[in-house]
Amino acid sequence: MKFLFPALLMSASLTQAADLTINDAMARAVPPTAKISAAFMTLINNANTDLAVVSAESSVAEAVELHNNTMTDGKMKMRQVNQIDLPAKQTTELKPGGLHVMLIGLNKALVEGETIDLTLNFSDGSSEALEIPIQPIEPMMQKKHEHKH
Repeated sequence: MKFLFPALLMSASLTQAADLTINDAMARAVPPTAKISAAFMTLINNANTDLAVVSAESSVAEAVELHNNTMTDGKMKMRQVNQIDLPAKQTTELKPGGLHVMLIGLNKALVEGETIDLTLNFSDGSSEALEIPIQPIEPMMQKKHEHKH
């Protein structure tokens, strides 16, 4: 029975807390030497009240931080944020080049096809434990930039 639970979590709607739906959660596959990765997902707040992700945890990383990428003076900059707001009746996407969960100080290789644990902690005191797949995801920062002369 204990092996069935992660399989249930990986259905089309990864999890459904009382008023929150989490879809398409995944962690970026990285080479064994990499010490950082990121997790992405779609969070749908079905409630009539605002909610926020205030922290996250995973056994595969020494630290897990909430981050956002912003364009500043024509350069993409990543910065840590205190929380990821989930406005009432709205969908919030965590995706490359935007909001995401950083996994820092990896203690194992994140290999495509495997899964990792990720727990999201919310502003209302609740938390959601996920088992998310590791997938190859193209980083926004590594796309080729062409310079014209």
